[in-house]
Amino acid sequence: MTLYLIGLGVDNEKDITLKGLEAVKKCGKIYLENYTSVLNCSVSDLEKLYGKKIILADRDMIENKAEDILKESKKNDIGLLVIGDPFSATTHTDLVLRAKEHKVKIEVIHNTSILNAVGEVGLELYKYGKTTSIPFPARGFEPETPYDVIRDNQKIGLHTLVLLDLRPDEDKFMSAAEGVKNLLDIEKKRGEKVFTEDTLCIACARIGSENSKIKYGKAKDLLKMDLGKGMQCLIVPGKLHFVEEEMVEKWK
Repeated sequence: MTLYLIGLGVDNEKDITLKGLEAVKKCGKIYLENYTSVLNCSVSDLEKLYGKKIILADRDMIENKAEDILKESKKNDIGLLVIGDPFSATTHTDLVLRAKEHKVKIEVIHNTSILNAVGEVGLELYKYGKTTSIPFPARGFEPETPYDVIRDNQKIGLHTLVLLDLRPDEDKFMSAAEGVKNLLDIEKKRGEKVFTEDTLCIACARIGSENSKIKYGKAKDLLKMDLGKGMQCLIVPGKLHFVEEEMVEKWK
């Protein structure tokens, strides 16, 4: 018996690979991890195409009650659907480690994630530095780590992918404009000229989908842009090759 970790890609139910769909068909039970990302379709859309009932797995189930899934995997083939690629989030690496402890066979079926879908923007993927993220601020919790990561990447000419927070259960997604404001607020406190109103950056919405939007410009201009609903991210370019310059210009 096997626990399948199946990547779903970044858009909708049709992004699953043939190998992934074959695995879904053979599984006795299918879970969908639904807290690190979202697709541009409903769970019923997945169920209709895959022909399987899908059980939503929240953070508590995956991180604190994984043993229940692992026990099931010793008796039946179990599938865990992961939006993007199974290893885009450290949560799933931890699950694999626990599976090995329980002597549960694991099969991983990869797919596209935001980490390579951003290639659509036109910046060379191997010139990205450390990825960072901006969480929703809360009283007593306003981390400045994203600012530090951008600064460190800039020092060596690397691009920075900035992931933006989401709370799917509340239908709440941080916009690129909110991310820009967060970084500008940190700049006001730090004054290191890492991310100013004139910093050139790229805002992406629903990347990898048919209605994706990509905008390139100064931070002060992106601050005013409404890219619509759905998941968004920011990219702060490092040193640009002339081909990269030509590519990003088309997003102005």
